[in-house]
Amino acid sequence: MLSTGALRAHLLAARLAGPVATTRETSLRSYRLFAARDPRVLLGLAPERAWQEADLLRLMADRCGVSDDPGRVTGPDVIDPERTLAALDAFAERLAGAAARRSAVLLGTGHPHRLLGFYAVLADALSASGCAVLTPAQGRSVDISTRFGVRPCTLDYVEGVALVREPGVRAPGSATGAHTHSPLPVRAVLDEAARGGGPLPELVVGDHGWVCGAGQLGIEAVGLADTDDPALFVGEAEGRVSVVVPLDDGVPSEHYRPLARYVLDRARLSR
Repeated sequence: MLSTGALRAHLLAARLAGPVATTRETSLRSYRLFAARDPRVLLGLAPERAWQEADLLRLMADRCGVSDDPGRVTGPDVIDPERTLAALDAFAERLAGAAARRSAVLLGTGHPHRLLGFYAVLADALSASGCAVLTPAQGRSVDISTRFGVRPCTLDYVEGVALVREPGVRAPGSATGAHTHSPLPVRAVLDEAARGGGPLPELVVGDHGWVCGAGQLGIEAVGLADTDDPALFVGEAEGRVSVVVPLDDGVPSEHYRPLARYVLDRARLSR
């Protein structure tokens, strides 16, 4: 079993927490855009209150450990590893509850190049515990805004984890996909599940629009978020997202494996 101390050391060594690669400029820009209700950073969330930049900075200082000094505008941002560890414990509790109830679950990522392996380990453990890991709407086309304009992307699942692919990039089932913040994929998945008469997920696990999109529709959602993703933390503060784990979501994929082991140990789902 991975100890809390060992995981804390790993978080800092891998720069998942502590000083992270996400810059202060990037985070502050996201807070400005969120305050202006820019859909690119709302990630499918419709905030109940008017969040100003100062409100968001205080929230992110509380939830992530970033500096609450508005005068600090440059350099790397910082995530408090103690907050990451506490959130991982809460994340594990939600997985344990889903496993105990044998809930239907949906896992999806907008960061497949980095986080697919993390979610795939969880999907395997939840399936082994008796949960139905849902895979509706495979192959369905979803129009998503990219840096090249609106493009029709295709929903796919790899090892039980949903992602989207841009046209002609890779064959279905290959372990890569498009980076997206959009909530449209989770909406398409939920719509297909509802229209098909199949089970709807009782828990959604993921990041970006997968979490905010599900939470906005009233489905329990838990996930991971960086300091430039305020929407998930606002969703948590407003009660539509259950747990958000603050960490850098862009480090090499192998660095997330110890986190998956830690979560499964805490959830008593290790085999």
